[in-house]
Amino acid sequence: MNFLENGGNVNGQRVLLSHSAGAPMDSPFMDFYADYLGNGGLRVYRFEFPYMQRRREEGGRRPPDRQPVLLECWKTAVTALGNPENLIIGGKSMGGRMASMVADEIGVKGLVCLGYPFYAAKKEDKPRIEHLVALKTPTLILQGSRDAMGNKDVVSKYNLSSTISIHWLEDGDHGFKPRIRSGRTEMQNWTEGTDKILDFTRALS
Repeated sequence: MNFLENGGNVNGQRVLLSHSAGAPMDSPFMDFYADYLGNGGLRVYRFEFPYMQRRREEGGRRPPDRQPVLLECWKTAVTALGNPENLIIGGKSMGGRMASMVADEIGVKGLVCLGYPFYAAKKEDKPRIEHLVALKTPTLILQGSRDAMGNKDVVSKYNLSSTISIHWLEDGDHGFKPRIRSGRTEMQNWTEGTDKILDFTRALS
């Protein structure tokens, strides 16, 4: 498995991130988070699921692999890095959701989800939170307050595990981009999110 690596001392805190369903591991969003966290002293690793690797090699748009393949890929990535008890895993949207589904089983140190897809767009009546109710891994979820896959009004009513902390990024959409009239900028939300991750990892250390 090939990893992109950023940042700090290999003996320090390690973070392993995966991408969303539609964008690769080196999208502007993923690059920003990896660079910022790396500059903050973390050792950041990124990997791609098989379908995204094929898309990169062959072109075209491919749908995500089936869930069992995605979950197994996560386990393979963690095994490749070793010492899961000292590893924080997570990712953007689908990547973070898949990480959350293996976190307890693998026994990682922590979990970070960047824009969690609590439900498919316009399907608020079908939440995907069953495993989040009993999640034992310390977890930070960064979420745009108007995310179409998990806005603040809906998600705040969920009875999630006490190990989960949600930090709301003001007026952010699924990529944390706010509307102009909010007075916020996308970069402000991205920076605020990365600072929260750094705080989270320090608290775990």
